[in-house]
Amino acid sequence: MAYAEKNPVSEKSLQFAILIVDLCALLKQRHKGFVLTDQLLRSGTSIGANVEEALGSFSRKDFLWKMNLAYKEARETNYWLKVIYNAQEFKHIQHNLPIDQVLELQKIIGSICRSTRKKLNDDAK
Repeated sequence: MAYAEKNPVSEKSLQFAILIVDLCALLKQRHKGFVLTDQLLRSGTSIGANVEEALGSFSRKDFLWKMNLAYKEARETNYWLKVIYNAQEFKHIQHNLPIDQVLELQKIIGSICRSTRKKLNDDAK
């Protein structure tokens, strides 16, 4: 699949979403009825969806709103990954959890939010 314009945070969030989809498929296959999978799938794929919406926004304020949502989804995803990581039942998959990747997304998106917020504040002066 080719994109006309590549954006690093968009690419990273897309790759992360693919990891989450694969992980959730594995969890559902091995642990039927595991309800946290639905939460993880929703929040983990929502990061990139919100980044994409932010990139298509019509104003800096709208951009910040969507990026803040992406940041919150990354934090939620990190939470669900920590729950799974620390649950005894899932010790066999600890090495497959993309915790480093979600932390990286949190840092990148958080930085984008801070710099955008600063620009909005500077514009308001």
